[in-house]
This record gives sequence, structure tokens and C-alpha cells, in this order.
Amino acid sequence: MGDTNVNLAALIGSRICHDLISPIGAISNGLELFDLTGGVQGPEMDLIADSVGNAGARIRFFRIAYGAAGNQMLGRAEIVSVLDDMTRGGRLKVQWAPLDPQPRAEVRLAFLALQCLETAMPYGGTVRILSEDGVWTAIGQAEKLNINDNLWSEMGTSGTMPTITPALVQFALMPAVSTDLGRSPKMAQDSGQITIRF
Repeated sequence: MGDTNVNLAALIGSRICHDLISPIGAISNGLELFDLTGGVQGPEMDLIADSVGNAGARIRFFRIAYGAAGNQMLGRAEIVSVLDDMTRGGRLKVQWAPLDPQPRAEVRLAFLALQCLETAMPYGGTVRILSEDGVWTAIGQAEKLNINDNLWSEMGTSGTMPTITPALVQFALMPAVSTDLGRSPKMAQDSGQITIRF
């Protein structure tokens, strides 16, 4: 990465995800042992198991979206597994179209685009992520969109972003990561649809 601040943010993200994945995995293994030995059963244990599964899925997603990208390739099966686990039981559905392994840095950018689209789709919907001839397209479709024009208008520029809260950090990071990869994200909006190309 060229930008020192982006690189530092990625290293922090990697460190946090690395340190959290082990205890989450240990809790998940403990729950499996409970289940195998006929331990405590009931809705309480189901709730704990669901919560641990959701936390693990989010950490896997965040590790790609916010961690250091490196040069490795990510296979379709791994990417789809992360997306399916993260959206299980939610109102948002994600369709990952690329069939071939993809560079982790580009998957990272696609995941950040997905998070940007998610903020515009508070009632759920479907996001399709495509890659053709080196151009990525993330399309969000929903019956109701909620678009913050201040955030979206600055996406493809190096201008000053509006005040960013933790829930909106993807809007600050996506342009920086895009620039680092020599890309410029573009947003288009139509009735019931919002598209990001990079």
C-alpha cells in the first residue's frame, strides 16, 4: 500500500481480527462439545450459538475488508462462505458472480463497496457483485433506498469527507484503497438501484 495511513489502518484491522478470531473459535468449539455430550439444550444455547456464529462471520468479513490485503488470491468458495455466513438470517442477500479466484486487494474493495451499499439499504435487498475485464460492479437493489448524498458524492474524489462515524468508516476507506489500487469508484443511482463501479 502506498498511503501510510491506509496501511496503518489495515495493520490495525488485521491485528484486531487476528486476536479476536481465536477466542471466538474457542467458544464455538466449546458449544460443539456441549452439544456432543448432551449438555445444556434450549433456546438460550441456540441464541449463544447463533451469536458466536455471527461474530465469527463478521470477523472473517472484516479481516478481508479492513485488514492488510497482501498479494494472495481468494477462491470463490471462501468468499461465498464468508458472505453467506455474514448475511445468514438477515434482510440483505449477496450474490458473488466471479467464478475464478480474485486478488485479495480487489475483494477487499468489493467488500467495502458492499458495506457502502448496505448503508443505503436499511430494509434489506440484494447486492450483486460482478467483475468483467478488470472492472468491478456492485449493484444494490431494494424497494426502499436511503442515500446520504453528502457521503456518496465524495466517494470518487479526494475531497474532504463529511464527518465520518464508526458505522460509516467504509466511505472514508474505500476512496483511499481505490486510489492505492489505481482505481476511481463511480456511483450511479436509478429507481430502486444504486451501483458502484471501480
